Amino acid sequence: MGQQTIYMGLDIGTTSTKGVLSNLSGDILAESMVEYPIHQPQPGYAEQDPDEISRAVWMVARQLMRAEAVQTGHLAAIGFSSAMHSVILVDEAHQPLTPCIIWADNRSAAEATELLESGAGLELYRKTGTPIHPMSPLTKLRWMSRMRPQLLKGAHKVISIKEYVLYQLCKTYAVDYSIASTTGLFNLSGLEWDREALEYAGIRPDQLSRPVPTTHILEITERKRAAELGIPPQTPIVIGASDGVLANLGVGAITGESAAITIGTSGAVRTVRQEPLTDERMRSFCYTLTEGYWVVGGPINNGGIALKWFKDQFAGDELALAAKTGENVYDIITREAARIQPGSEGLLFLPYLTGERAPHWNAQARGVFFGAGLNHRRQHFIRAVLEGVIFSAFSVYQSLMPTEQSAKSLLATGGFVRSPVWLQMTADVFGVPVLVPASRESACLGAVMLAMLATGAASSLDETRSLVRITDTYIPNEKHTEAYRELYALFADVYRSLVPHFDTLSKWREAQKDIVRVEK
Repeated sequence: MGQQTIYMGLDIGTTSTKGVLSNLSGDILAESMVEYPIHQPQPGYAEQDPDEISRAVWMVARQLMRAEAVQTGHLAAIGFSSAMHSVILVDEAHQPLTPCIIWADNRSAAEATELLESGAGLELYRKTGTPIHPMSPLTKLRWMSRMRPQLLKGAHKVISIKEYVLYQLCKTYAVDYSIASTTGLFNLSGLEWDREALEYAGIRPDQLSRPVPTTHILEITERKRAAELGIPPQTPIVIGASDGVLANLGVGAITGESAAITIGTSGAVRTVRQEPLTDERMRSFCYTLTEGYWVVGGPINNGGIALKWFKDQFAGDELALAAKTGENVYDIITREAARIQPGSEGLLFLPYLTGERAPHWNAQARGVFFGAGLNHRRQHFIRAVLEGVIFSAFSVYQSLMPTEQSAKSLLATGGFVRSPVWLQMTADVFGVPVLVPASRESACLGAVMLAMLATGAASSLDETRSLVRITDTYIPNEKHTEAYRELYALFADVYRSLVPHFDTLSKWREAQKDIVRVEK
């Protein structure tokens, strides 16, 4: 009997790195995860320690290499996935000059607004597929060119966290088309750095990595590090793609018949096209997967983070019960929500606790409970939070409708798949069946699938869909869908009516900061 062929998929996420081992049938043989924090030294900042993240990546790889499956099998390749929109400046000694500035950082809000109001923003979006927003490296670098020009000018390289990690093993600066297409600096049609975007950002082409296809194979040159990790030095390192597009691949949502919905800390709704597609109202992104596959969709800022906020602030009873019984506190919380009828008896929640990305791209938006009455108990508020997150995701889905045919099903991924209540709610709001794949780590599995394609184990991406196994299906309740459609229309109207008030409140907050600074 021959050795079993094994693939490793590593996903460098926002709050943790996850890894899986898979065989050629898509069976998950081992998993590992290491977490790390987000640092917020000032309001609006969101940073991480790039070395802390790289240590976590290698720790996950080392743990997986110790798994029995690898000891008795053959490691065919390692594929990489990564969170999008990160920025790190490094010097000629390849050491970080800055922290890793992540997607949640809003310090460049003024630059984003300025670019949008100038009219140049829409044209850059059409060319790059990345909406103009503080999440984008384009606006982050514009901020840096104004606030820290010498640092930016003197940087040897401007890279993402994946490039930083891979350099340690392969000693080359390469960036896959997928991560490049999330920077706002990459021309989608030419698959090259966009001259106009670079000029706006204030950087030179030589400061950026060489763009390569997502199936590009890197060679391990740091054999000592590979030996420490237990990785054979001849192992192909497949550069991979971003976590968003790989999540679609990992759940099999790579045709127009299905869409992917991810709800983790944040969330997204994504579909796949055969050519680049942008939206005249700039509501959606367009990122590269591989040749002939372009992922079009939109991210929401407030997914599970909204439920975590409610848990931290208001779920004292549920936390106490969880401590007593050992049950997961979120299971207890969502069970409470299940006791309430769909629509929370007219209580709506706008979940924009951290502003919002798609489809509004409004960093000033904030969370709102609307319709509260004496009849509403805490369970109503819990259900309203869950419903608000799904309404927010549905608003992204609606924004894709002018350019996308209605999907026949949704493939679900992210932490919310652990909640049957939330999944049924999603089916009811969207009005289509929600399918749950067996593997919850869809970006890791997507990285494995891309590695299989790169090494010839799969002949096409379509072939990899056979690796996805559906374990649960949630069918929409037509009566609930009808009720939710009426409430969603009100949800959308409430948001639109509050937009000018969000702006007024933002200016008031800024004025209060100035008062505090003067008093200090």
